[in-house]
Amino acid sequence: MKKILLVDDEPDIVEFLKYNLEQQNFEVIVGHNGEEALQKLVEKPDLILLDIMMPKLDGFETCKRIREKREFENVPIIFLTAKSGEIDEIKGLELGASDYIQKPISPNKLIARVKSNLRKAESIAPKKSDPIKVKYGPIDINKEKYEVFIDGEKKVFPRKEFEVLYFLVNNPGRVFGREILLKEVWGADVYVVDRTVDVHVRKIREKLDKHADLIETVKGVGYRLKSVE
Repeated sequence: MKKILLVDDEPDIVEFLKYNLEQQNFEVIVGHNGEEALQKLVEKPDLILLDIMMPKLDGFETCKRIREKREFENVPIIFLTAKSGEIDEIKGLELGASDYIQKPISPNKLIARVKSNLRKAESIAPKKSDPIKVKYGPIDINKEKYEVFIDGEKKVFPRKEFEVLYFLVNNPGRVFGREILLKEVWGADVYVVDRTVDVHVRKIREKLDKHADLIETVKGVGYRLKSVE
């Protein structure tokens, strides 16, 4: 589930936007001024919605300070503003903003821009090298040979089942929607339905046998590999 840091000093706007974002299965962290925004960074948001005109620290200065933190240099920042004017827009973009939405805000436009900026961020994120051999609890995987051992016993996994399991094992604890799993395993240009993911996960669980509960279903969102001691 993606985390959105929403920062605005108007309670009605915060409540309205938070509700619409949560309807799209985003986790929303709220701040009411620039200082709170900086404090909330410890929760590591995936995207930041930032009002410009705020007390204590305005959006421009807040954006500047966020971009000075290396771990947030590529996190999308979308400015929310009641002001219209090319100069303010240019200033925001020069400070490192990714996008600009003028108030009053259309929920549909907001969601579309949030999703678009998250996709862009994912596409430019550095990809870590996939390890050839991975061990996770009772699971041992050799990617080079497409072999899977459960509790030391070799199990046969068809290619796509193997790739779904391999992807989850390399990202334990993270929740992935069906859309993301389809894109990561089948690719963006291949047409398959969400149900395909459910079928593959069910078959993987059957092969995991007594360890089937390692793959958790997050209702209304997708799947994750739960942490092991």
